[in-house]
Amino acid sequence: MSTSPSSQASAPSESAPGGAVAVLTAAGSGSRLGAGVPKALVPVGGVSLLRRAAAGLIASGAVSHVVVTAPAEEVDRFRAELAGLPDGSVGASAGRCGGIEVVAGSPRSRQASVALGLAAALAAVPQADVVIVHDAARALTPPEVTQRVVAAVRAGHEAVVPALPVTDTVKEVEARPAGEPEPVVGTPRRDRLRAVQTPQGFSTPVLVAAHRAGAERAGDEALAASDDAGLVEACGGSVVVVAGDERAMKVTTPMDLALAELLLERQSAQGERPAGTGGEN
Repeated sequence: MSTSPSSQASAPSESAPGGAVAVLTAAGSGSRLGAGVPKALVPVGGVSLLRRAAAGLIASGAVSHVVVTAPAEEVDRFRAELAGLPDGSVGASAGRCGGIEVVAGSPRSRQASVALGLAAALAAVPQADVVIVHDAARALTPPEVTQRVVAAVRAGHEAVVPALPVTDTVKEVEARPAGEPEPVVGTPRRDRLRAVQTPQGFSTPVLVAAHRAGAERAGDEALAASDDAGLVEACGGSVVVVAGDERAMKVTTPMDLALAELLLERQSAQGERPAGTGGEN
């Protein structure tokens, strides 16, 4: 991929003429959670991961339109789950719930699903200057993380990811079949490592160019980019990191789900109201 997104886009404007749109990826099966429903519909604290994640984006005040990528067979169910955020009567005939639109994702890869969501978001808001890509599995992400990411894009950075410092020592190994000892080949300096989260933010032309350049990878999960910042990096773009948040943890396993429940209990005990639990319904 020789096309650099930097050569196709200028720095975003401070004035935010087009607003920010978001792609919320929610097409995962959730098999590792063993819940029997798509992962995004798994409840945490009585509210689905999907609804919490969408509500958090809206609560940031930084996003004007959200496109959710759902499993193709679950699109109507996802629309119903999002009803009332913020106004289920707005645009209902077009499959929208206020500023939220649900489209079918791709069974091929997360990258392919994001590409579909990106196309829908820009069809709805063609003048958008910033695109946010977020995972529904990171449902407890505080709104201020989204605000930081959007602000950094508007300050002139073409790709922005929230991240936390790595606290564990990390070893690079020579991969071996499962169960076999793996020789260590290196120990990266921990002070230079960051654990990346979402939402990730991009100047619109940069993300569009990166997805176009990396489109051939999207058909195979083994080759597809694990995050959109990786696509930008692969075609020569510049990515910066801003502060993430421990609450932006990814819910993938039953242990993650139990930890998320504990975090919500602590927030409730401290008098906080997490996104998605207000009186929207």
